[in-house]
Formats: sequence, structure tokens, C-alpha cells
Amino acid sequence: SFQNEINEVPFFDVQLPYELALKIFQYLGKTELGRCAQVSRTWKVLAEDQVLWYRLCQEEGFLLDLSISDHSCWKLALKNCRAREHTLKYNWKNRIGAVSQLRYELGKVLCDVHSCEGVVIAGYSSGEVRLWDTRSWDYTAPPLEALHDPGHAGPRPHVCFVRINSSLAVAAHEDGTISIWSVLLGREPIHHYQHNQKLQALALGAEGAAVATASGFEVRVEGPSDRGSWQTTATFEIQKLVNFLNLVPDVVGSPVAVAAAEDIVYLLQAAGPAKILHSVYGQPVTCLDVSACEAAFGVKTFGWLLNEPNQILLYNLETNQCLTKVGNSIGDFTCVNLHASPPHMLVAGNKDRRVRVFDVRSGEAVCSLYAHQLGVSAVQMDDWKVVSGGEEGLLCVWDQRMGTKLWEMHARHPVRHVWFNSHSLITAHIPEDKNPRGSSSTDDDLAVHRKYRGIIYSYEFSGEQLAGDSVLPICRSSYAELTGYNYNIGLAVPYDSI
Repeated sequence: SFQNEINEVPFFDVQLPYELALKIFQYLGKTELGRCAQVSRTWKVLAEDQVLWYRLCQEEGFLLDLSISDHSCWKLALKNCRAREHTLKYNWKNRIGAVSQLRYELGKVLCDVHSCEGVVIAGYSSGEVRLWDTRSWDYTAPPLEALHDPGHAGPRPHVCFVRINSSLAVAAHEDGTISIWSVLLGREPIHHYQHNQKLQALALGAEGAAVATASGFEVRVEGPSDRGSWQTTATFEIQKLVNFLNLVPDVVGSPVAVAAAEDIVYLLQAAGPAKILHSVYGQPVTCLDVSACEAAFGVKTFGWLLNEPNQILLYNLETNQCLTKVGNSIGDFTCVNLHASPPHMLVAGNKDRRVRVFDVRSGEAVCSLYAHQLGVSAVQMDDWKVVSGGEEGLLCVWDQRMGTKLWEMHARHPVRHVWFNSHSLITAHIPEDKNPRGSSSTDDDLAVHRKYRGIIYSYEFSGEQLAGDSVLPICRSSYAELTGYNYNIGLAVPYDSI
């Protein structure tokens, strides 16, 4: 080809070797490369070199897992990625897409929901645990079998917590039993253990295979040994009852947990006893989130310190020092999301109905959004939007820079779980009352009316609907034309538009 014949590139009044010229062009952006391509035939070949466009593609965060030989034209690949991102953003803003309900109809009440990269785990008052993979079009929900105690007749205890990551699913029941499944291996638990009291908290690392549980005044960390057999890797005695528990992600070696017990925050490492990270008597912790090297938690003050209202404290987990305090609010901070927020940002929800985005470098609130009448219960943000859920069941999507609400959806129960990535959104509305009227154990299984049961929604905003990635086109109803409350979101109902 013409490129192979080029050994030297004319640079004004000197001739440079091709490799050297390429090094100079590496400092140019997309626009400058386009201009350079119009200078001459030689410069055009240089400006469209695959190395340059592959580097630009990587810099913008696209196709990071591909090597340079995987595409023949990286300029086109970058163009397609940018077009797809633009379409996704447009669909999010205008609520164009499909919504599906992940329903499990057996007259049982939803107790807890968690998700990881589009795979949803749900626990019910019947003691059942189900998995959905919303990335596939058939949305099947296989139940995960618990270990049955042959002598234990009667109804199984409620599920109180469920967690999932890329490799494990974990569920804890009211009677203190914890079951752990491998997501890849399926239905039989790979490990099972028991606390002798009810659990207050359950944590599963974002990656890896450590599980932490808090029951009574004890926190236990379980994990597989080198041979793969599960064992208790650490046990900690704590003076107060744990309200919140998180495992620190991306820790090499033995797992590290952060636990909030009333007004004390502990750092728990297997090597030694529990270390106190923060403690102010009479100021309970109201929410907690942990990233790879920081912990953020809301602290409630009681009126007698009028000059210091409720705040969110950010601690460095390596130095154990408080980095900053943000937020001055009359209401309690009810939820905080640090791990999924952009660098130097965190988002928090408050009982005073506001969602606030903080820049932790300046300590200032970048934006404050007023919504949820009964307080905010779940939040997540990315570089341009915020998704928040409230106690009254309202789900809101906000444009962060404009500070405006893009759209909202409503369901009966409080929003307890919000998770999104570039193209999908999962929300769970979980009832407060797990034993509604008319559903005692003597009643028929179907006694609980649907309105009491709680619901999980899965929204899909991607433009090109690949059959493997999403709902099959044949299963998409044509409700998009209807104006009204749910404008633009077509319900994914099987075979509606045949």
C-alpha cells in the first residue's frame, strides 16, 4: 500500500522518518488530525494511522479490552462508539426504551434486592431466592435452592438480605442462616453457615469471594481457603449493634471491612482487633458507603450543637484520617453513594427531601435537587446524570449540570435499590410491611394481593437492540406511540406486536 512506501514525511523544509513523524502526531486531538489529513497525501496517511486512532479510542474510554489488531479501522470504531454514546444519552434524557417487570408471582412479599452488572438477585418472604439475568432476552428467574433441613417442617423464614457480585450470590434468612452460591455453578449452595441470632447486616465484596455478616455483637468474615474450602477467616467482637457493614473493594490479601455500630465506625482487618475509625458519643451514623481507599458516612447530631448540623464525613482508610466534612443539613442523611460516583464526587440523599452532589475537594455541594416528599432512599450518579429513589416510591432521573428533572416514574413502595450502567437501569420497590393483612401462614399461598408484594423494574435504553443483549424485537410492544404518563417507554410484553 501507499503507507508502506512512505519512509520519510515532509515537515515543512525537512524530511522526517515515518516513526518520528508519528510521535509528533501523537500529541494531536481528533480535530487537529482531521485538519492535518487535508494537507497532503503523505500527511493524510500519517493522520489516519491506526496507532493514533487506537490511542484516542482508549483515551476516551472506549473498547478498553481490545488490542490494536482487533479492528481494521480505529477511526471508524471511535466514530461508532461516540454515536452510540450520543444515542444512549438521548434515550436516557427522553425516556426512550423498554421497561420490564421482574415479577415472581407466588403471593409472597419482596424482602431485599441487589444487582451486579445487570444480574438481579431477589429474596422473598417465602424464603425463596431468585436470580434474573436482564442482559439476556428471556429474563428467566431460576430459584436458588437452600439447604433443606429434613427435620424443619413448616414455612421457611423470611430472607432478610441478599447480595451478588460477578461470581457469588449470598442470602441471609431471619433465623441467622447464610447461604452462598456460585453464580456460574447454579442452584446448589457452595457454602452454608449459621449465626445464633438474627442478622443486622450482610456485605459482599464487589469482586472476590469474601462475605461479612454482623449478628449481635459479632462480625464474621468468611472466605475460601487456597484449596477452595470455605472457612471463617476473621471474627470481631464489637461493643454495640452494627447498623451498616461494607467490605472494602480491591484489597489484596485478607479482606478489610468497615462497620458502623450506632455512633462508632470500625475498621476491621483480619490481622488484629477492631480499630475505631470514628467515634463521637451520641452522634449515630445514618448511612455508609466505601470505595477502594475511602469511607463516607452520614452523622446525625442532636440539636444541642446548633452550629454543626448533620454532615457526611469522608475518611481515608489508609491513614485513618478524616479528609473532609461535607453538607450542613437539618435532616438526616439517609443514603450515600461513593463507590459508583465519578472521581472526587459523592452523591447523598437526605430526609429533608433533597439529593445533593458534593465535590469532596472543595467540600461544596455542586448541586442540590429537591424531590422525594418522604425522604430519599437510594441514589447513584455518573458524570452527567443522577438517579434517585424516594420513600414514597418515586424514581427520578436528573440532569446534574442543569439541575433539572428529566423524568420520573412512580410505584407504590419505597425505592430500596437503584443501579444503572450506560444502557440499563434496575430499581426495586420493596414494601415496608412483609406480613400484610390477610396473609397469615394459614392462608392460601396466593392470599397476598399484588399491590402489597413489591416490584423490580428493569429499564433498557440501548439503541441497537441486539437479541443477545436485550429483549427480542418480537417481544417489544408498540406502546411507544401512546402519549401519556409512560410516554416513550414501551412495555416489554411478549408477542404483543405480532
